[in-house]
Amino acid sequence: KEILEKYHDLFTLQWQGVAGNEHVPSQAEWEQLLTNCSGFLFYGMERFMSHLVLNRMVAMNIPKCHLMILLDLVRSKESYQRIMNSDIQKSYLHIAIERPTETAMLLSLTGVGSVIANQWYTTLQENAERLEILSKNLMTTGRTTGRAVRILQK
Repeated sequence: KEILEKYHDLFTLQWQGVAGNEHVPSQAEWEQLLTNCSGFLFYGMERFMSHLVLNRMVAMNIPKCHLMILLDLVRSKESYQRIMNSDIQKSYLHIAIERPTETAMLLSLTGVGSVIANQWYTTLQENAERLEILSKNLMTTGRTTGRAVRILQK
């Protein structure tokens, strides 16, 4: 929340979404947020795609979304238990589509212009640092997404 508030005025007055522990978004809320955004930020636990209904996601059209930042792949005891319970009901192929590369490809096919995503599991603190670096470089200094990611890699 601190990072969003810090860069709120520099980017847009129309930030929309769910922050903190407000509630768990419904599938309809996810779809509404995704289809009406020009940029999308996910900062959360486990795999981003595990929070969505895959069959509905593959049918979506998201051409307005120019940039999607997925700071996911964070694991806690509770999130691991939730994901394990959820994965029991899924096929191997369904779980495979939720991996980072496959998620980026799927989002690209739905119309998302650029995807910045983690490739490996990480911590909330490391994702907070990534978000700070990306926000500073994209919103304050106006760097391109490619340059901001390159700075992030260093």
